[in-house]
Amino acid sequence: MNADDHGPEGHDRKLVELKLLVPEDLHRAFQRCLWIRINETGQNQLQLMEEMVRNFLIKHGC
Repeated sequence: MNADDHGPEGHDRKLVELKLLVPEDLHRAFQRCLWIRINETGQNQLQLMEEMVRNFLIKHGC
């Protein structure tokens, strides 16, 4: 599944789906945390997902 998005800098960029399979309890915890962060930061869901992937890559030196 692909979608177009306008990046934070206003540049068009192509988004692709990243599918993760996790246990149900981790999924529920992630969804709760995501909505808390949306309300606290004002960022949208896509921005927070991108931040999560960037942080993972940085943490693991990728």
